[in-house]
Amino acid sequence: MNIKTVIVDDEAFSRRGIELRLRGTPDFEVVAECGNGRDAVRVIGRERPDLVFLDIQMPVLSGFEVLAQIPQEDMPLVVFVTAYDQYAVQAFEARAVDYLLKPIDERRFEVTLERVRQSVRARNAVDQRDKLLAVVAEITGSGEIEIETLLAQGDAALDARYPQILPIRQGRRTARVPVSSVQWIDAAGDYMCVHAEGETHILRGTMKELEEILDSRLFQRVHRSTIVNLRYVKSLRKHMNGEYFLTLDGGQELKLSRTYRDKVEYFLGNATLRRNAAG
Repeated sequence: MNIKTVIVDDEAFSRRGIELRLRGTPDFEVVAECGNGRDAVRVIGRERPDLVFLDIQMPVLSGFEVLAQIPQEDMPLVVFVTAYDQYAVQAFEARAVDYLLKPIDERRFEVTLERVRQSVRARNAVDQRDKLLAVVAEITGSGEIEIETLLAQGDAALDARYPQILPIRQGRRTARVPVSSVQWIDAAGDYMCVHAEGETHILRGTMKELEEILDSRLFQRVHRSTIVNLRYVKSLRKHMNGEYFLTLDGGQELKLSRTYRDKVEYFLGNATLRRNAAG
């Protein structure tokens, strides 16, 4: 495991201290150092690091302002480093992996590195899942919606306009997934993961194709790779960089990206519509 790391601090002495500590940890590779927030935004975009040690108080752009300019899909793991502990709550609200106070305690630094390792392993596991799903679908022939089955549902399906069942081919059998049970759908490469009743069904297709066959009163695109069923949205939480996080009934948390900010009003102001649609 090679963890690409960028160190951002306007004090050269502080940058040097972190860099020297990381020399003794072969799984961390320092690829760049920055002395201000403006350079940090540029370097993070160029290097795509796994981890950033980020000072909070810097001239021109603070650490929080740096993160606000990083697209969510490119967001690295972040460890805030500062001499002021009043930022701790904001740091964890920004979903930082950890928060270090200057001068850095050696034992505390080791705890931080282990937290970073665990977070990197978790991210890698998600990436491996996506690749594995694609391989499984390719080998078994899973993931095709049986259009013939949809058409054979007859007049009832036509009258309803939207299908009530998604017939998804899973190897030699066909899973008949009730559309009402689908909580959310996310992209995994060239495939979609349809999450329903605790199971994940692999579907070959695109977000656009799914949007066309699902009822938009219930299913809304909240990210370029995510569609959510409004019935299962439990709460909405604002993130410091202008994005939101949706929490579903089952505890899953999904990003509502800035690209779809116009839907914030939809979620906040149309609870009545959701209840009526669910009924």
